[in-house]
Amino acid sequence: MVINTGGRTDSVQYYTKWLLNRFNEGYVLSRNPLFPNKVTRYELTPDKVDCVVFCSKNYKPILRDIKRITDKFHTYFHYTITAYGKDLEPGVPSIDASIETLIELCEIVGKERIAWRYDPVLLTDKYTVDTHKKIFAYMAEKLAPYIDRCIFSFVEMYKKLESNMPELIPLGTDDMDALAEILGGIAKKNGIYIQTCGTNGDFSKYGIHNSGCMTLDILGKANGIAFKTLKHKGMRQGCHCIKSRDIGAYDTCMNGCKYCYANKNPKKAFENYKFHNPNSPLLLGELKESDTIIQGAQKSFLVK
Repeated sequence: MVINTGGRTDSVQYYTKWLLNRFNEGYVLSRNPLFPNKVTRYELTPDKVDCVVFCSKNYKPILRDIKRITDKFHTYFHYTITAYGKDLEPGVPSIDASIETLIELCEIVGKERIAWRYDPVLLTDKYTVDTHKKIFAYMAEKLAPYIDRCIFSFVEMYKKLESNMPELIPLGTDDMDALAEILGGIAKKNGIYIQTCGTNGDFSKYGIHNSGCMTLDILGKANGIAFKTLKHKGMRQGCHCIKSRDIGAYDTCMNGCKYCYANKNPKKAFENYKFHNPNSPLLLGELKESDTIIQGAQKSFLVK
């Protein structure tokens, strides 16, 4: 099975000690977001986990200790660095600081295990097509020697974005095409393999590969291992990734990104943080008498 540490929250940046403790103790508990009294236990041991996938906007807090995980597990790292500033991503480091940290991460784990995520791509009066062209070109030139690939997606118009981000300009087909042409051209110039995430759109004419940012092919090549040939059902519409298990929790990421899908609103995450105990097997709070713990299925995808 594949463990995902960053789909619901930025556990690397805000819950570093908890994350390291879970791998040190060899298990984690995950509360069901739809049925809160149902808790799933996953063993975090090399014989039960094929690969650990990270996704963060700031790996600085874990760099010193990341080898405690990479020395035992197959791993892959998604590093999100966008064109946006504190107005949209208040808890995220600057572009240059993020680039420096990615380079440090590369020196530890190797470029073959790092994907640069430039997503979501969105438009406002401030972040225009020309803004993306300028900033993406700057970042691509800096990051090309240190990444396995670049992954981008277009912002999804979730209902809550109407209130959380009223300045968002809906993306039309022409906008997406123009942006894809720019990103594809810059990626080619810098020798970067570029692909989409969570979209069924075809931008192959711009040198952009299809979706599937967490496939067994990517994870296998990055770690020099062989996986079985399995169907990738994805996690949502337009997703072509292998199924994984996320050990985070919604409404806990304090990056405060206005476009975030994992938080109902930015304030909720800060309120929930009061219930975080780095020594608890749960990201938030403790087990209750009314909780039911079940052992999660952990079937291996590896060729043995």
